[in-house]
Amino acid sequence: MTTKAFTLQRICNFAGKEFDPNSDQQVNEVLRNKFNISLPQRRTMNDAMEAVCSDHDIIALILQYRTMA
Repeated sequence: MTTKAFTLQRICNFAGKEFDPNSDQQVNEVLRNKFNISLPQRRTMNDAMEAVCSDHDIIALILQYRTMA
């Protein structure tokens, strides 16, 4: 089973920097600036990321991280 700390480490490795995956602003900045991923307008940040989840592995990891206890 993947731990939350390990998932965070993988996210930061993908991004090449440390940031808070629970921060909508930081996630949006990393996706836009590092990966050139523009999220569609949705009701929530998670909904927006789910809409483009297949675009990059980091999005799936962030969504996974956000659902972990």
